[in-house]
Amino acid sequence: MSRISIVVSDLVLSFMWIWSGVLVSILVHGVLGFSRNVTTGEIVGYTFSVISMFIFAFLQKLTKGGHYNPVAALASGGFGSFIFTIMVRVPAEVIGSILAVKHIIHVFPEIGKGPKLNVSIHQGALTEGVLTFFTVLISMELSRKIPGSFFMKTWISSIAKLSLHVLGADLTGGCMNPAAVMGWAYALGEHIAKEHLLVYWLGPVMATLLAVWFFNAVFKPLTKEQEKPKAKSD
Repeated sequence: MSRISIVVSDLVLSFMWIWSGVLVSILVHGVLGFSRNVTTGEIVGYTFSVISMFIFAFLQKLTKGGHYNPVAALASGGFGSFIFTIMVRVPAEVIGSILAVKHIIHVFPEIGKGPKLNVSIHQGALTEGVLTFFTVLISMELSRKIPGSFFMKTWISSIAKLSLHVLGADLTGGCMNPAAVMGWAYALGEHIAKEHLLVYWLGPVMATLLAVWFFNAVFKPLTKEQEKPKAKSD
């Protein structure tokens, strides 16, 4: 897939990802009428979130590597594509998120204001960093252990991401997606605030690089014989 195609895919998927979260919220709390403070409503919301993650996993497969999250883009590329990811793919994902938020505010001005930091900046950065670290490790291990099983890999990954999100929801929002947070922060004029940069960018990005280094240092790369099943299954 050409680099232009992958960048366009990043932008479009980022736009769609922001909208998907809003539409799930409207469906659960508006159309179905579940209260935000009721356990049943939360369960229904989490169910639709998992379904949404399956849809986006399929779209990523369809686009042959498109991403809506800078963390995933950084983790999936080797050192040779690092500069391209930082300079081109990440900005495309940020632009897609900003456009989506602007569109959402125009259509539904009463909807959402993005994540809220309920702890100190350093605790927030540590929280987002730890959550991101384990998200990246789980994704890389799934790709290594069950590379050919789309359903099983997506199911485990979705439940893991959702669980980590729930753990951090009351602290930082449990975002683990700098581009998505940037969309809301830009709309509110908070995109250059110290809180935003340290918690939602520095924490996740540093955790991603640390997770990739740790994974490659601890786990041996697959041999050619081990990679054959992956090639056949794909």
